[in-house]
Amino acid sequence: MAVETVHVGRRIRVEVNTLSTADGRIIRRDAIRHPGAVVILPVLDAERVVLLRNFRFVIGETLWEVPAGTVEPNEPLEACARRELLEETGYSAAKWRSLDFIYASPGVLDEKLHLFVAEELTPGEAKPEPDEQLEPVIVRLDDAIRMCLDGTIRDAKTITSLLLWERMSRE
Repeated sequence: MAVETVHVGRRIRVEVNTLSTADGRIIRRDAIRHPGAVVILPVLDAERVVLLRNFRFVIGETLWEVPAGTVEPNEPLEACARRELLEETGYSAAKWRSLDFIYASPGVLDEKLHLFVAEELTPGEAKPEPDEQLEPVIVRLDDAIRMCLDGTIRDAKTITSLLLWERMSRE
């Protein structure tokens, strides 16, 4: 396989890969390489979670999301999750659970989204990045699930986190 890097950005690298199929055809595939991210569902109690209203420049919309952020080189996943939770919501958590990982869009992107649940939260002051427009909002879990099902929440990592947690908390 031949790999040509066509762009290197702040968080991603874009490649064009040339490879042979099993029947000998030569094909080209675009690939976006990403270092991975953490996704955090902050759970206040059995009935309430913390979501963000987050303006996303790429789509020009404000979305309902859970906190998330890119893993820095050699940064342990839970340390990244703790950092992102504090930066984006102001909360710190005494209890952490991993829900494993999902792929965001594996047809073009290799990003792994490592899912965490943060519990036993202590409030504090949020310190978002200068380019982030975030508003933490406390939402009832049943309302958040309804928002997933009626299309109010459109962010895949948020829908996945909420539905996994809702199912796990019933068991």
